[in-house]
Amino acid sequence: MNFKLKSLQDVEFSSLFKLDNFELEKIGAVRMIVDKFPGFPCRVSLQDAELEEEVILLPYQHHKTNSPYQASGPIFVRKAAKTAILDVNEIPKMFNHRLLSLRGYDKNGIMKDASVTEGQNLREQIIKVFENEDINYIHIHNARPGCYNCVVERV
Repeated sequence: MNFKLKSLQDVEFSSLFKLDNFELEKIGAVRMIVDKFPGFPCRVSLQDAELEEEVILLPYQHHKTNSPYQASGPIFVRKAAKTAILDVNEIPKMFNHRLLSLRGYDKNGIMKDASVTEGQNLREQIIKVFENEDINYIHIHNARPGCYNCVVERV
């Protein structure tokens, strides 16, 4: 069973770094300087931001669906982030040290499965969720804070 993780697109966020702090505040966003590693996972690069790196924490609608499972939440984006282009079945290192929540959805955006796994077991858990043929895609979240990370699609 093959899958591919897809990050958010850098072009969607690059203009945010041109805004001043007051303009960011108007949209519910905050500019931050990374003060611990790991701890600021970027949803564009799918890497943990480095110490002293500039990031923006902002609200983001990550599940745009016409179902009761529409969802949004906070995400970090690194200033220098470029869209992660991952190989089939590739899992970024930033997931290895996190407790993760997987939410499997059908073609109508209805949740059909939910599970929690340690990051080092992510590959096996993705395969297990996709054993249910009704599941079209999976959202990966950080289990403790509940923040969205990325989508996983069948290949």
